Amino acid sequence: MNIPAMFDGIRPYTPEELPGVIDELFDDPQFLDVVHLWYKDVPTESLRQQAKACKNNLEVQEKLFYPLVMQLMNTCAASLTLGYPEKTDKKARHTYVSNHRDIVLDSALLSILLLKNGFGNTVEIAIGDNLLIYPWIEKLVRVNKSFIVRRSVSMREKLESSRLMSQYMHFAIAEKHENIWIAQREGRAKDSDDRTQESVLKMMAMGGAGTPVERLMQLNIVPLSISYEYDPCDYLKAKEFQLKRDNPGYVKSRADDLENMRVGIFGKKGHVHYEMAQPINTWLPELAELPKAELFRETAARMDKEIHRGYRLYAGNYVAADLLNGGRRFADHYTDAERQAFEEYVASRVALVDLPERDDAFLRERILTMYANPLLNQQAARQ
Repeated sequence: MNIPAMFDGIRPYTPEELPGVIDELFDDPQFLDVVHLWYKDVPTESLRQQAKACKNNLEVQEKLFYPLVMQLMNTCAASLTLGYPEKTDKKARHTYVSNHRDIVLDSALLSILLLKNGFGNTVEIAIGDNLLIYPWIEKLVRVNKSFIVRRSVSMREKLESSRLMSQYMHFAIAEKHENIWIAQREGRAKDSDDRTQESVLKMMAMGGAGTPVERLMQLNIVPLSISYEYDPCDYLKAKEFQLKRDNPGYVKSRADDLENMRVGIFGKKGHVHYEMAQPINTWLPELAELPKAELFRETAARMDKEIHRGYRLYAGNYVAADLLNGGRRFADHYTDAERQAFEEYVASRVALVDLPERDDAFLRERILTMYANPLLNQQAARQ
């Protein structure tokens, strides 16, 4: 396929580029250190040849990446499920816009679920360059069908970077016939109050042709809800809340990002569920006459409702809401044993926060809020 050269700095590698990049990866000592953690008993050269034998990025995912992810999920998750509307066109290509639960796994698990449920292809992944801490990480994610969101640029360059990314997304859907995954906002909502940033929608409407509504429709956007029974990073998020409270100028370090990635991948998750809504093309034309600013605001609000409606709720969500408010409003949704177990779980997470002046009451409130917000948002969305 003839891919315009202007996308060369951000797009996934082409099948023709893979053998050379794979060699570069296997010649990188840092990359090999990570490989040996995952493949303890497989000779390095054997892995190199397995990777180079893959004809395209999808084969690399299916043969090397996804078996590892499923092996991981078998140890740290109770289940992994997908729900979608009955009339979903599995052959169509979609841009999945989801709430953001895990830096690494959100898109990987979606791709696995798409393959397992007969959708026939995985997703190309929008990933911020702030996570590409080492050169080998950028190479690896571009092998894994990722395209790069250039955030580490000046304000002047950011507009052009957004335009280029939008143009690439439209090209990936229309010409490459790929799916896309992108988070609804930059970074995770630390308190699980998931809201779509209008700037994400404005970026998407920079590419394509026609009116803003027509440009958004060309991406065939599907709101996607990701629900974790347990968030492995809940205590790290609570810790960040206290650090920012005590020092408003606090900024996470690269080491913090790596720790969040590690804990998010390997930590206990319980049940994990993905739920697709109908494509927004089913209702977006209704907004065609709105002024541009109002269009993006209303589209984001409607997408939020779809994502909130799609949450799968667990006993902990209901217990958290009752513990926050000091009542038993949602007691029909959990047993006394489940309430006690969740209270003990929260206490154990607070105890993991390694701060010299740890504020246990504040941290507890923050963690309870993380688990209560999906329930409260779903209730509001269904009114």
